[in-house]
Amino acid sequence: MGKSSKISGFYKLSPVERLKLVKDFSNLSKEDTEAIQSLSGLKVEDADRMIENVIGIMSVPLGIAVNFLINDKDYLIPMAIEEPSVIAAASNAARIARIGGGFQASNTGPVMIGQIQAVDIEDPYGGKMSILESKNTILKKANEQDPILVKFGGGAKDVSVDVLDSFIGPMVVTNLLVDCRDAMGANAVNTMAEAVAPLIEEITGGKVNLRIISNLASERLVRSKAIFPKEALGGEDVVVGVVAAYAFAAADPYRCATHNKGIMNGVSAVALATGQDTRALEAGAHSFAAISGEYLPLTTWEQNEKGDLVGTIEIPMAVGLIGGATAVHPVAKACKKILGIKSAVELGEVMASVGLAQNLAALRALSSDGIQKGHMKLHARNLAISAGAKGKVIDEVTTKMIEEQKVRFDRAKELVDEISGKS
Repeated sequence: MGKSSKISGFYKLSPVERLKLVKDFSNLSKEDTEAIQSLSGLKVEDADRMIENVIGIMSVPLGIAVNFLINDKDYLIPMAIEEPSVIAAASNAARIARIGGGFQASNTGPVMIGQIQAVDIEDPYGGKMSILESKNTILKKANEQDPILVKFGGGAKDVSVDVLDSFIGPMVVTNLLVDCRDAMGANAVNTMAEAVAPLIEEITGGKVNLRIISNLASERLVRSKAIFPKEALGGEDVVVGVVAAYAFAAADPYRCATHNKGIMNGVSAVALATGQDTRALEAGAHSFAAISGEYLPLTTWEQNEKGDLVGTIEIPMAVGLIGGATAVHPVAKACKKILGIKSAVELGEVMASVGLAQNLAALRALSSDGIQKGHMKLHARNLAISAGAKGKVIDEVTTKMIEEQKVRFDRAKELVDEISGKS
């Protein structure tokens, strides 16, 4: 029998005990565990080679979501995030999904889009046809830039062309579709786009302006589905409440923004833990949510014939296992090992499933007890620490504020002074 991510009472363990379990599950090395336990996992001299003008390192808590079963495989999910209750919520949602068979995920392949913008073309639609007629020449030129990617089955695969109206006049945009394999692909795609730009000018007689990757990765989608049994959720009223909450998001962009933000709580936390480009992922997700011309939820929620809740997600996922911070940062490398992923598309499927779980947890809380109940204990604890509480005083102050329903910094300060004065 394989190792299971269903770990009862994981949250009750100390950080050291949790790391031991994760180490055993993922076969982490001593170097991996030391990197995870260190203050930042990254040396300042290494950080100085990653970005400009380095002065130090900003650490973010790293936790593990448990219970995830995705495509019949168990995963422990590393999540780097400062917001309380997110990891606990994802773990609980995954536990419920597990009862219904876990998450079933799929993908459309690791294809990214490079855009070459051409202007000052006398006959834009004629230019479009000329570009399409020269497709094989364009693809050959693009693939000459990265023979290694081509060797492993990737590379430029197709070309499409759009004629766009704009306030500066018509522009012809060539879209280069590139299979990036296990890379996120920005460097490869940008290099290819720049290489074919002179060809586009020669073919159209126009002038090329921008040559760059698009972060709206509409050709690199991942999907995940899960069934959440109504009994495990808390009854049919909870199912109906979640569907009603989804309907609210589908009808109102103000609610939808927060709905999709909740999804990205999960996606971005895994992205940060594994060294992905979180800004690209956020931009792509929200752009995809509005691709129809209307800003819509990235998930759907419905009730099946048995009365159980069925959730689905479809989201662009431009992630990679090679290059960038994921190949440099010691903790990111350890997190990849914890996940046990073999490809970038597998990582994308995991992240989409976490996003779906996170969304379920938020909607369930919102449609029943409200979102604050889960947040308040951790928020109260943070306030107690901010007010100067230490050791057992932290728990005493936290408990007292929750009992009084006065979770505020001023009350935390009063209680810290009061309890500390007695000891």
